[in-house]
Amino acid sequence: MPWCEECSRYFAPTAMTQDGNCPSCGRMLDDLSGAVTDEKTPWHFKLLVAALLAYLGWRIIDLFV
Repeated sequence: MPWCEECSRYFAPTAMTQDGNCPSCGRMLDDLSGAVTDEKTPWHFKLLVAALLAYLGWRIIDLFV
């Protein structure tokens, strides 16, 4: 969504003027739609999930034994 630094708010594409400016202050809006990038999951988060699954698996086994 386009962001206006001067007004400090996001605008829907339909709320902008025809040339892509802010309707309130008239400044050119920054388009941040391409700024979001996919990031990989950190290796230590995967390790934490694996350790949690191992612990819960052991607790389930311990419950029935």
